Amino acid sequence: MPQRTKAQQRDKTARALLGHARQLFAERGYAHVSLNEIASAAGVTKGGLYHHFSGKEALFEAVVHECHLEVAAQIESAAPDADAWTQLVAGCQAFLTASTEPGLAQIMLIDAPSVIGWHAWRGHDAATSMRQLETALAELMDTGVIASQPVAPIAHLLSGAMNEAALWLAHSGDRVRDLSDTISSLTLLLESLRTPG
Repeated sequence: MPQRTKAQQRDKTARALLGHARQLFAERGYAHVSLNEIASAAGVTKGGLYHHFSGKEALFEAVVHECHLEVAAQIESAAPDADAWTQLVAGCQAFLTASTEPGLAQIMLIDAPSVIGWHAWRGHDAATSMRQLETALAELMDTGVIASQPVAPIAHLLSGAMNEAALWLAHSGDRVRDLSDTISSLTLLLESLRTPG
């Protein structure tokens, strides 16, 4: 029983570190947050932090991973009972809405590519929202809603367009207006993929 309690305490401490780190990174950006601040906010020593994470970058990457999973969950829940086409459109809209929320945008779009590197960032994206996009496109091709073609190129083109739009929206002076306009444009772009009839 004591071992289970220790494991639970370790998990609780790790969750606290991730939660406080995420809040600080979202509010101030990676470069302006110290490990001492994160440890203090979580109520642990800096040594205690190192027991869970090898350093600031490792902690940040864990936060990035958590953010990608959160966006993927929002995509998944956008229209779970709808037809495959509606799920694709709603999922793409959910991706833009979620990833451009200021705190997530700061972590995922502004800091992550330079802090953990583009390849690591791309890996997180590929394992979550890109995988969802490829699955949706493949299903729509199988049912003839979208013309049959290699999935990877169109998935990368759409993902690239949405990531670029999300990065632009992260710096927008009027996120609400620009997000609405971007979603309208994205919906037209997606509609162009549908086979006639």
